[in-house]
Amino acid sequence: MRGLGTIINVAAVILGGGLGMLLKGGLKERFQQILMQALGVCTIFIGISGALKGMLRVENGTLETTGTMLLIASLVTGSLLGEWIQIEKWMDRFGEWLREKVGGKNDSQFVEGFVSASLVICVGAMAIVGALEDGMRGDYSMLAAKAVLDAVIVMVFASSYGKGAVFSALPVGLWQGGITIFAGFLEPVLTPQIVSDLSFTGNVLIFCVGVNLAFGKKFRVGNMLPALLFAAVFDAVAGIF
Repeated sequence: MRGLGTIINVAAVILGGGLGMLLKGGLKERFQQILMQALGVCTIFIGISGALKGMLRVENGTLETTGTMLLIASLVTGSLLGEWIQIEKWMDRFGEWLREKVGGKNDSQFVEGFVSASLVICVGAMAIVGALEDGMRGDYSMLAAKAVLDAVIVMVFASSYGKGAVFSALPVGLWQGGITIFAGFLEPVLTPQIVSDLSFTGNVLIFCVGVNLAFGKKFRVGNMLPALLFAAVFDAVAGIF
């Protein structure tokens, strides 16, 4: 059944978030802070490992890099477009709207928890490639594995930020579900190279999220999201010429 992977993933996020909410009441602020720093460091290295996997290769016994210009072009153009659209501002507004709807007007951490958790579990390689596999071949195994990881990640976020993190299930469902639905239409143009470059660009964004978690907000990652679109477009154009 196509789409089952996203359903499993959303359920895991809700479950993990619920467990995190139970933990939140029993954790002192200093423990919440160290958890977020630890999660930030883990996220940084997850992003680094995924990005390097896409950029490094061994040819004739020599370690070489690839995709550097694509990454630069995608991030620069994507960030400019995202800053113009102000994607992160709209994400914050949606988070504030959610906070009002669920009766959390006095929850100062709701929006930050919602946005941060959403970015971590939506822009990584497993979200993109897993949703494509589910849509094109009905193989939800990667999203099932991601669901386990996301449950733990959102549990930690919810234990620090509260229920805002639980609502990251909404963008996960919309993002991965949308990719799964349109995967069949996109399959003729989605070459392995495009999928690979989407993955490593997403992992660079994951690295930026990790820096924000560990050291305070340094990057407007939401505004960088169009880099994923430009990575696919530039790859497709390069394939034509």
